[in-house]
Amino acid sequence: MNNRVTTRVLAATTTALLTLGGAAACSADGAAGADPERVDVVAAFYPLQFIAERIGGDAVRVTNLVKPGAEPHDLELNPRQVGDVSEAELVVYLKGFQPAMDEAVAQNAADRAFDVATVQPLLDAAAGGHDHEHEGEEGEEEESGGKDPHFWLDPTRLATVGDQLAERLGKADPDRAADFTSRARDLHADLDALDAEFKAGLGACERQEIVTSHTAFGYLAQRYGLEQVGITGLDPDTEPSPQRLAEVAEEARAHKTTTIFFETLVSPKIAETIAAEVGAKTAVLDPIEGLTDDAGSSDYLSVMRTNLQTLRTALGCS
Repeated sequence: MNNRVTTRVLAATTTALLTLGGAAACSADGAAGADPERVDVVAAFYPLQFIAERIGGDAVRVTNLVKPGAEPHDLELNPRQVGDVSEAELVVYLKGFQPAMDEAVAQNAADRAFDVATVQPLLDAAAGGHDHEHEGEEGEEEESGGKDPHFWLDPTRLATVGDQLAERLGKADPDRAADFTSRARDLHADLDALDAEFKAGLGACERQEIVTSHTAFGYLAQRYGLEQVGITGLDPDTEPSPQRLAEVAEEARAHKTTTIFFETLVSPKIAETIAAEVGAKTAVLDPIEGLTDDAGSSDYLSVMRTNLQTLRTALGCS
């Protein structure tokens, strides 16, 4: 009796697994999406979610793989998220930024992926700042030869990516292509207006140097005539050496820096250490890699405008 029951249970389990596997294979092969009325889009992190939702409107369903409050650099995908990538009709990601995402796309969605790094060449990691001063330092080798992924901190670059995303969405849903193009045009206008605000707001400042805990602001610095002094590298989890901390403190004193910036998703301890040493205060400068749990109605545009006001105060802008 027990043997027969065991046999039946094993047979039922095997059948269920095969059925699930077949369904998953069909879904992955067809990329039909969960909602036939909308394009299923997977976004690798928040700025890509923002533009996908703005351009797609009600015609898309966007899944952001990074939860609010999480650091996107550290993304690890669970089986459910890998399934989301497999079933998406369009995957929007930045190759080289999140290794787990690169692997999932290569294995499950190479024919349905939009790598935003292909729209415009990325800047070298040391662009917009003093990072060349510590090339070769242990843990900082990425600065000398890598690419800075944080393109969205230049609104004009994000606008260009949005234009290309509208084209990709139009291919996924040709009947709504004109709507995607129209919404991309509106987004482009909003980002151009934001760019103009930054140019005007940072056009006349007592200081141009920004000391940041994470070297994420090269695009912003280059676009608006600032100079970034990064404490850590592109990876916010990198621990700066005592030599690097001393170099940053020296630069902060030399430029009469009043504010050391830290960010929302990373511990402020290193920034606080530098600030205490040079007699400066600390403030948040958000790289907008993701939103926090308590972000409320904040979005990319509002956070960028908060950044602008923070910079104007710290740099003594008139």
